[in-house]
Amino acid sequence: MSGAVSTAAVRLAAREISHRFGPRVAVRPVSFDVTSPGVVAVTGENGSGKSTLLRILSGLLRPSRGESTFEVGGQAIEPRRRRLFTGLATPELSFYEEFTAAENLAFAAETRGLPNPADAVRDALEQVGLTPRADDRVSAFSSGMKQRLRLAFAILHEPSVLMLDEPGSHLDDAGRAVVEHIVQTHAPRALVLIATNEPREIQLAERRIELSGRGLERSS
Repeated sequence: MSGAVSTAAVRLAAREISHRFGPRVAVRPVSFDVTSPGVVAVTGENGSGKSTLLRILSGLLRPSRGESTFEVGGQAIEPRRRRLFTGLATPELSFYEEFTAAENLAFAAETRGLPNPADAVRDALEQVGLTPRADDRVSAFSSGMKQRLRLAFAILHEPSVLMLDEPGSHLDDAGRAVVEHIVQTHAPRALVLIATNEPREIQLAERRIELSGRGLERSS
């Protein structure tokens, strides 16, 4: 399979996945099997491991136990190549403050080897409502504008799997409407995972993966 992002059906599955940091449990065992297209909400108490689970599924983190499956068109994708098919918007994502919004995205597009990086940047900024601020340095952005830029980063390459970690964070009503529009736009052709406890975002999903546990609990 080539490095190009595929439009083939995607399957994400977990079999008794769990993770811990040292003696503390970050994700209690969880199993599920989801396929594209559609929207899945990952819910659970604060600290139950929603963000950690997305990192595992995207290939950024190896689970302590259990097995994670990522298939595109019936073909298994190893963790190090999952980024080719995944767009992840997470609060931990930071940008080059001295670069403009467009420059940050252009760098990401070129790193991914997109065939038309300028078009991809323009389309992503338009989808998140940042076109008027494309040439402004990120250092001048509010927290809400940076969150919109994170969303633009995630959808830049039209991923087969879109993972949104607390996408409404720092956003006003207009920004939350952007999140809803992005989800509704990508849901018919991709698999969208939303890590959230916000009722408005949960309502966007047809299915829910609920995590148990609370905080980094010491394992017994």
